[in-house]
Amino acid sequence: MNETYRALAEFAQTWGLVYFVAIFLCVLAYALNPRRKGEFDEAARLPLSED
Repeated sequence: MNETYRALAEFAQTWGLVYFVAIFLCVLAYALNPRRKGEFDEAARLPLSED
């Protein structure tokens, strides 16, 4: 039981880190994509617009 838990914990720590780094890089690429600049500029002005 102890060996199984240790192996599972090591697997989760290693691949969990890889998973979250991959997700972070995808979000970063999305946010810094120059094609999205118009969408982000429009969203930034949204609170200032009057209905």
